Amino acid sequence: MSIKDKDNTGLNDVQKSLLRMFNREMTQEESEEIRDLLTKHYSEKLKSEVDDLIKEKKIDKADFDALREK
Repeated sequence: MSIKDKDNTGLNDVQKSLLRMFNREMTQEESEEIRDLLTKHYSEKLKSEVDDLIKEKKIDKADFDALREK
């Protein structure tokens, strides 16, 4: 996926698609629901990636405790 399109708008394909999808009048509540939905989605993806990394690197409670002490 390219970061910039040919028109140099700086938007990727997903961003342009979302703009087209939501190119309509929305209430403040609808806007907040969409924002919250996307935030939840990316939060869950990030948590999953962090959990996978913790397992892969065999990071344990002692490692986290050592970080807190610094």
